Amino acid sequence: MTRTGITDRLNLAYQAAATHCAGLKGRRISPHLVRHATAMHLLQAGVDLTVIALWLGHENPATTHMYIEADLAMKERALSTLQLPRARQGRYRPTDRVLQFLESL
Repeated sequence: MTRTGITDRLNLAYQAAATHCAGLKGRRISPHLVRHATAMHLLQAGVDLTVIALWLGHENPATTHMYIEADLAMKERALSTLQLPRARQGRYRPTDRVLQFLESL
């Protein structure tokens, strides 16, 4: 199937869906949009980026990074895994025992 054929089939599916779902009316749907949305769904499901890149036909996973962007929920999950520092780091103060040892050297 050619690119034009895929676009034509997608437009037919879009027109049929838009009659049942008012939210679709006026939206621009393209094969690239479907490709991008599929890649994002796979990423959100935890599929490894290299697998997504291979599935999309990219030779290099870096190519996939150009249009797969983390959504807000993914960013929130990443931030929630971070831990705040437990204690504020201050200046080191050796104990008396350490000072005695050092003086004995």
